[in-house]
Amino acid sequence: VQISDNWPGYSLDLFTYPQHYYGDLEYVLIPHGIIVDRTERLAKDIMQDIGDNDIVVLCVLKGGYKFCADLVEHIKNLSRNSERFISMKVDFVRLKSYHNDQSMQDMQIMGGDDLSKLTGKVSFLCFLLTLFLMFCKDIVGTGRTMKVLLNNIEKYKPKMIKVASLLVKRTSRPDGYRPDYYGFEIPDLFVVGYALDYNEHFRDLNHICVINDHGKAKYRV
Repeated sequence: VQISDNWPGYSLDLFTYPQHYYGDLEYVLIPHGIIVDRTERLAKDIMQDIGDNDIVVLCVLKGGYKFCADLVEHIKNLSRNSERFISMKVDFVRLKSYHNDQSMQDMQIMGGDDLSKLTGKVSFLCFLLTLFLMFCKDIVGTGRTMKVLLNNIEKYKPKMIKVASLLVKRTSRPDGYRPDYYGFEIPDLFVVGYALDYNEHFRDLNHICVINDHGKAKYRV
């Protein structure tokens, strides 16, 4: 789903959201209900593609946790209602690549109890990782972060790696990287909500919204 650069978004008055964020947001970019429906469709696409492989899901914290949880739940529901049972294991890594609203040159990778268990497995990265390794991630911008993470994972020689991201940004610095599955392509905006944060704020916002200058100044560190 592609959201154009001139998309005006939805008025905040059309939705409910935490009162402590009143005055901090420009508009709703993607309502929660649309996120849920799109994630369910991604789960269906993944189910069709993975065959009889089981899945190791590597969730990229913190922004990816809601997308990962919802995607995994949809896959579980589809598996329960089909003739194929898919076993899934979930692990977590944390990336730190932003200071306020600016991307940092140096990225920190933390967590992942024992990534050697990915050897020979099918994995999903859930940025959003046979077995099948699936990365679950919240958002892919320039792709630099994703490439660093993939380079670290590939040394464990998983059988297959797939990347699922809720959002892909159109940026002025693209490197050609595209995740295997993504929910929405959005303009180069700083967005919050649905576990995406600005200095640990806005994770409790269900919709994906564009933060305004007042919000950035209010929560700047």
